[in-house]
Amino acid sequence: MSAREVNFDGLIGPTHNYGGLAVGNLASNRNAKAVSYPRRAALQGLEKMRTLMNMGYLQGFIPPQLRPDISALKRLGFRGPEMDVIRQVAETAPELLPMVYSASSMWAANAATVTPSADSADGRVHLTPANLITTAHRTIESRQTWHHLKLIFADPHCFSVHQPLPGMPRFADEGAANHTRLTTAYDKAGVGLFVYGRDEKTDLTQLRYPARQTLEASRALVRQHNLPLKRAVYLQQNPAAINAGAFHNDVVAVGNGPVLFYHEQAFDPASQDVAFRQISEHMELIRICVPAAEVSLEDAVSTYLFNSQLLSMADGQMKEMRLIAPLECQDHPGVAAYLNRLIRDYSQPIREVVFVDVRQSMANGGGPACLRLRVCLTDQELAAVHPSFILDEDKIARLEEWVSTFYRESLSPQDLMDPALMTETHNALEALSRLLGVPDLYHVPDLRL
Repeated sequence: MSAREVNFDGLIGPTHNYGGLAVGNLASNRNAKAVSYPRRAALQGLEKMRTLMNMGYLQGFIPPQLRPDISALKRLGFRGPEMDVIRQVAETAPELLPMVYSASSMWAANAATVTPSADSADGRVHLTPANLITTAHRTIESRQTWHHLKLIFADPHCFSVHQPLPGMPRFADEGAANHTRLTTAYDKAGVGLFVYGRDEKTDLTQLRYPARQTLEASRALVRQHNLPLKRAVYLQQNPAAINAGAFHNDVVAVGNGPVLFYHEQAFDPASQDVAFRQISEHMELIRICVPAAEVSLEDAVSTYLFNSQLLSMADGQMKEMRLIAPLECQDHPGVAAYLNRLIRDYSQPIREVVFVDVRQSMANGGGPACLRLRVCLTDQELAAVHPSFILDEDKIARLEEWVSTFYRESLSPQDLMDPALMTETHNALEALSRLLGVPDLYHVPDLRL
């Protein structure tokens, strides 16, 4: 049965703001408290989706989450009607507003970890929303992510959408940003490469920033997804990469099909040797290792070279591949020169680099790969996906019109204190629910029950 990869991008929400909430995310910290441009951000994201669709790729999306998260504020002790709650927070704890207004669910690479049916023992696609417990503004996402994934992938014969792992440090999970599925063909059994930042032996005193993914979380995901143990490979991040700002593995490595494109300092050397030997037992891995002498860790992080999307050709063949890279890579002389050399190197399959403008996302710490969740689907599984979340040109145009109608041009930190922003946002999301014909889009059940 044929299969293909579908990219589900996070649709950037109307409260896109620069809260500077993510420790270790250098771009987010650098732009903290700056004015953001929600309308421009969402239109840039939709244009990236259109770019892939026009090249022949199947493109889906995940809707923005309901913001502000009033339920989180009520669990923190605020009481009364929603408008009164926002006023109380603005008066007494304004530092909480960027958290509950955060549009960080736009980075769908952190939405979940996905195992395709060709890999799972029960022949279903498995999805587990990430618990994202390292940062407060992201851990509040998991409840709505689970709800949205249950809507999009509703057929229990094809899909199994699990609840997030327990919200405790031992099982800290950041989703597909730390997972790569390697295979010789999308419909063939592959290898799940699970990259983690820490285990029980990690010396945390050597880390400047948090190691967000744990080995135990990755092992739990393998069990949940019925992935045969022999096809799960675990690989530890290099502490030097974390300290340079690689808060997720996808800041220093990206893989697809038989190709792993990674920075020389991405992984712990001893762990890397073991992992590559294990992968070689199942398939021939094409390794494209970028030397630090050509692209430093600092340049890799600042340009998000490895947060590019690595794609097969639109028909699924992998003899030739392309990168969807941020404009920042084109703007950096050293990285641009490396990419020019790369596509002329016929010992590896990357033949083309397409640059996209996602500068609003990049300023908050997320490149093209951060914005998408990859889901490998057979024709039968694709037919079972909720059609409202699969894009065509007409739907993109209608979403662009919706964005232009409801999104503010700019948003400052002070704007979060205005209760009118909540009303505007709720009106926008109600209109999105009507546009998609999904009335229960924001009727989110409470996972705590």
